Amino acid sequence: MGSQLPQNSARLRLVGQQADVTRAEGTRADGTRSDDTPATGLPPTGQPGPVPPGAEERPPAEAPAAAQPQVARINPAGSFDEALNAAIEASGLSLDRIRAALADRGVRVSVTTLSYWRRGRSQPERAASLHAVHLLEELLGFPHEGLSALLGPPRPRGRWATAPTTGSLRIEDVWPGQQQIADVFTELDAPPVGELERLSIHDAYYVDAEHRGHLLRMRQVVRATVSGVARCLVVHKADEGATGCPEITSVRHARLGRVRRRPENGLVVAELMLDRPLGLGDSTVFEYEVEIPSDGPTTVYGRRFAVPVREYVLQVHFDPAAVPAHCERYDRSPGEEVDRRREQLWIGASASAHVLAPDQQPGEVGIRWEWE
Repeated sequence: MGSQLPQNSARLRLVGQQADVTRAEGTRADGTRSDDTPATGLPPTGQPGPVPPGAEERPPAEAPAAAQPQVARINPAGSFDEALNAAIEASGLSLDRIRAALADRGVRVSVTTLSYWRRGRSQPERAASLHAVHLLEELLGFPHEGLSALLGPPRPRGRWATAPTTGSLRIEDVWPGQQQIADVFTELDAPPVGELERLSIHDAYYVDAEHRGHLLRMRQVVRATVSGVARCLVVHKADEGATGCPEITSVRHARLGRVRRRPENGLVVAELMLDRPLGLGDSTVFEYEVEIPSDGPTTVYGRRFAVPVREYVLQVHFDPAAVPAHCERYDRSPGEEVDRRREQLWIGASASAHVLAPDQQPGEVGIRWEWE
């Protein structure tokens, strides 16, 4: 088996607390002390006291500063996320309370969405989101359009090749010289590569007693970085010289969509339709198996990454009757054919070896072995 690429309540306002009427210690609001003795200089309860001369001409005292709305300070050169984050911090309101306040006004925005906005992971673009921004201006004390004016132009959306996410690669960079893969991605109108954040990928690769890799079990945990994500593409490529294409089977928590096979290159590109369309920040898990064609001994398994992955785990399971003499991990930079790192791996009593790669960056990581 060669490499693969996964694509794979009450309305809240930001106002200071109303100032309490201050009282001298031990004095009740009715002017009596706690021992029921009238406070010196105050009339008995229910009787009006004398009005000091000129008091009727005094204007009412201004409300304390704490009772005035706190207007967020805006740096015209600042960014939307910086201004929003600073205002939320100053308000003391939790994201859940802000969410509830928006819901009270008929706008539903998830806590995850609010978190992404304040951290710059995404920005409001749809009509409902822009309406939420205007409500946030009122809620957090911004002047009218003071926050929405900081929004830049909409971020690019559409075809996979035209909207790479920061830290991601184009298909041509992941598979240099493999134009047929890019062609299939164009044919299937592949979604932008960064629409799904890869939280976890776990590959379990099985090698039989004849030294042939015959099965891959794959599990991914992903999270949507935009709303409306309903599918992703996965790529699998057989070893050089193998006859036929890998076949994806036993799909769980998703279903198989369109499949494009290129038998002359041992290539399959498949569309996986998720259980449901994901909203911004929603996560899901999907699993499937790949039956692998082989015409001889397999000595390597690797995965190529177009986007960063929080955690990648690769396990290679050997038949106990055919355990390799040597096993090592390798890492490669994107598009390179030379290892930048090698590390010897121990094959345990379970006849398996594994690699753990936290914060895996775009490139390739895999395991290779020798039988003797």
